[in-house]
Amino acid sequence: MTTDQDRLVFVNDPAAEQEDAAAHLPWKVMVIDDDNDVHSLTHMVLRDYQFEGRRLEFLFGHSGQEAKRLMEENPDTAVLLLDVVMEREEAGLEAVDYIRNRLGNRFVRIILRTGQPGRAPEQKVITSYDINDYKEKTELTSQKLMTAVTASLRAYRDLKIIEENRRGLEKIILATQSLFEMQSLKKLATGILIQLVALLELEEGALYVHPAGFAATDNNESLTLYAGTGLYEELIGKTVQETSNQQVIALVERALQRQESFCEENVYVGYFRTRNGSLNLLFLQGSKPLNALDKKLIAIFSNNVSLAFDNAYANQEMLETQQELTFSLGAAVDSHSQQAEFHLRRVAESARLLARLAGLSDEEAELIWLAAPLHDLGKIAIPDTILTKPGRLSPEEWAIMQAHTDVGARLLKNNKQRVLQAGAIIAGMHHEQWDGKGYPNGLAGEEIPIFARITSLVDVFDTLSHDRHYEKSWKINTIIDFITQNRATLFDPTLVDLFLLHLPEFLQIQTSLPNPAPHEPSN
Repeated sequence: MTTDQDRLVFVNDPAAEQEDAAAHLPWKVMVIDDDNDVHSLTHMVLRDYQFEGRRLEFLFGHSGQEAKRLMEENPDTAVLLLDVVMEREEAGLEAVDYIRNRLGNRFVRIILRTGQPGRAPEQKVITSYDINDYKEKTELTSQKLMTAVTASLRAYRDLKIIEENRRGLEKIILATQSLFEMQSLKKLATGILIQLVALLELEEGALYVHPAGFAATDNNESLTLYAGTGLYEELIGKTVQETSNQQVIALVERALQRQESFCEENVYVGYFRTRNGSLNLLFLQGSKPLNALDKKLIAIFSNNVSLAFDNAYANQEMLETQQELTFSLGAAVDSHSQQAEFHLRRVAESARLLARLAGLSDEEAELIWLAAPLHDLGKIAIPDTILTKPGRLSPEEWAIMQAHTDVGARLLKNNKQRVLQAGAIIAGMHHEQWDGKGYPNGLAGEEIPIFARITSLVDVFDTLSHDRHYEKSWKINTIIDFITQNRATLFDPTLVDLFLLHLPEFLQIQTSLPNPAPHEPSN
């Protein structure tokens, strides 16, 4: 839904009221006839002619073959005045067929002119060939020629406008297909900027000035850049004021004061206030002035952008809710330990990182981030006497402990939510081993789902890195030796290699989410 705050305002600018530079180019008129006198007469009659302030540019040829070549070289020809009988009796008609069917040019308006109508009867030609007018040379007076050319130019102009609108709307459809996927705000904003550049074809002819833009959001009463293209890519994290560009600052402040989007010359400033009150501002500067069609496309696209921002914030709130739910469920398994929640948070972050390193999609990485904290959910059915036992478990106790994988999978698998379905896979299979000696099903290698293989590795790493009620933490070198020695036995060897290659990043997660000191509140 578009609110008053979302409406788009176009700045009154004399230059913007005119057509852009391309609109002042002459109309191309092609004259194909084997009689030079026809060329001279046509040029004399039309040389001072103008349509909508644009003069004519003439292209001359003497044969059907030249008509084909010139149309290949000049597909933007508006009107073709074409003789029928030239090097062959049907040379002109063959050229029409070539232009329409081989070149696929449906825009040029074709006026057939013939001095021998008996050889190409009007009814047969009009019915069989895609032409727009048929004139006998004897009837084509100066006034009738001007009238025919005017009607053809008007039709050509209207067809091009329809085509430009169709292409623009097609681009909007393609551009908005990805806007409503579940994604981060930064990814969404970056995608919008890229789509705007493509939509407006701002890179076309940009020899010196490349399109540049940014997305900013309010942060402690200042606008902070969180996505950028072009020269603004290096300014992410800075405020708009820190860009040091007074013209940009002035345009942004105008959007904030008016609380509305606007276009001015080659600049678009988008103002979007979401339903939850968050402010997002888009700034895009191209290399050419925005014409009337550009502004129309921006207005349509902006409505979708507004909805996409609302959708992104709703998705973000949903993800945060799902995350807190999975952390709460996972932490409830071990209510005796303050450290349980922090273990789950580290496992979630590490699983997401390893998933990305393994080439999983952003969507899959977010899914394992949400689901990994559920890996030990089945322990909720294991007696506390076993969970908190300080020494080694007896064979009977170990059999009971192993059952937690089946319990966790059963608790989650019948839910239709993707997060809980992923959680069921992880809970049921994170103790399977690469060599097939794990439990509960003795799966081996890639029979084990990738989510379970990832969670298994990061869970062991985090568990060994911190004190437990039955054992002290291991030194980092000892942990790395253990993981290396169990490459291709306990753990997926490819995942181990990725983990070790990026070890500093996993250690940073450990540092950023340390266990709380004893008796220290967890929140």
